[in-house]
Amino acid sequence: MGGLQKLENRLEQMISGAFARAFRSAVQPVEIAAALQRECDNNAQILSRERRLVPNDFHVELSPADLDRLSPYDTALAEELTSQLRDHAEQQSYVFPGPVAIAFEAADDLTTGRFRIRSQAQAKVTSGATHTQVGRARAVLEVNGTRHPLQPPGLVVGRGTDADLRINDPGVSRRHVEFTVTGSGSPDGSGLSIEVNDLGSTNGMLVDGHRITHTGLRDGSQVKIGNTTMTVRVLEEG
Repeated sequence: MGGLQKLENRLEQMISGAFARAFRSAVQPVEIAAALQRECDNNAQILSRERRLVPNDFHVELSPADLDRLSPYDTALAEELTSQLRDHAEQQSYVFPGPVAIAFEAADDLTTGRFRIRSQAQAKVTSGATHTQVGRARAVLEVNGTRHPLQPPGLVVGRGTDADLRINDPGVSRRHVEFTVTGSGSPDGSGLSIEVNDLGSTNGMLVDGHRITHTGLRDGSQVKIGNTTMTVRVLEEG
């Protein structure tokens, strides 16, 4: 409880009595902090003897009344909770696959003083593509809230530094799959041909739920590698 007590003390110093009054007889920030720790503990995946992967994307659901009380302080609270969670992860040898994000949301089925947490491990995604390239693309690959252009000749996706699109997911091989793109890329997207090939990865890939090594793709096709799902979007305009 040492870390949680420090968090409570920091919040009191930062927001003074206003925070305490807002949360009297409602959800307490220290309760959220403890629940976030448990969420990590309960969902830790072993990577090695000394490293375990834990979720990094958290959604804290509160009753509408509690969310209203929280709203003036949500940014400051999220920052403090993130800092506390990083300290906990360091103590437990946990590894986050990407930046830690904590969001607060209303849930109509929750009463005052009750909350729940949803979490997922969302890998950091890195690409050398520019905003201009994404904006002009006839097709894109959506990955963890980011968009990356799918244009001839294509791109290699993997965890290694030599991949065109890097995904920090321990279930992804250094060079996992290759998307190949051919065609003129007419304005309606009909001229594009998009395929995906497994590059001999350790864990393989799923395309629309089916384990496969090579196939053509269309708008809305989903390719899953490791814990990460990528969605193909063919755009009407580039």
